[in-house]
Amino acid sequence: MTNPQHNNVDLNEVAKFEALASRWWDMENEFKPLHDINPLRTGYINEHAKGLEGKRVIDIGCGGGILSEAMAKLGANVKGIDMGEAPLAVAKLHLEESKLEIDYEKITAEEIAQREAGQYDVVTCLEMLEHVPDPSSVIKACMQLVKPSGHVFFSTINRNPKAYLFAIIGAEYILNMLPKGTHDYAKFIQPAELSHYARQAGLEVSHMTGMTYNPITKVYKLNNKDVSVNYMMYTQKL
Repeated sequence: MTNPQHNNVDLNEVAKFEALASRWWDMENEFKPLHDINPLRTGYINEHAKGLEGKRVIDIGCGGGILSEAMAKLGANVKGIDMGEAPLAVAKLHLEESKLEIDYEKITAEEIAQREAGQYDVVTCLEMLEHVPDPSSVIKACMQLVKPSGHVFFSTINRNPKAYLFAIIGAEYILNMLPKGTHDYAKFIQPAELSHYARQAGLEVSHMTGMTYNPITKVYKLNNKDVSVNYMMYTQKL
């Protein structure tokens, strides 16, 4: 019997990251951009959550554990979930090197929301919504997982011609920063759409910031005035 909670999983998307799993912690390969932006993402989360130390955090779509480990280093009690077996295996293996304690599990956001509703101080769902058939379902699960007045963070890619040019043509085909076919433009999410999904789920949008990249200096920065390509959103449970 098919579990309806698995209907919001795109097996082709899972397969993309399964194939790349062995290189997840190679900071000079396909995942270099994730490593480069991770300090910015982690700092943004730590700032708006008013410190991660001692907080219970769940990282939705954790992949190989780059963000999960960064949050654990700041003292958070982290659980990471993903539907890719290979990335999770890499994440668990890397714990041997980092000496951190993180609980990783292969499970969907919807499934764990049924089991562990209202148990987390912070929920992170970064670079994941653009890889599932129904992002609103994941957002609803994030709301269910977090405690009242808890913190929920999303990051994704805007949908407009500039984002197509930068995130797909530039990053995948010209600069070779990401493998070709990593992203599907049709699955990109505009800030207004993400805000709507969040409010519909019972989350209040508190802050939004863009993440810009300078191809000359190869430096990423958070920019509150430019959410035209990559952006992060901080929400709280009402």
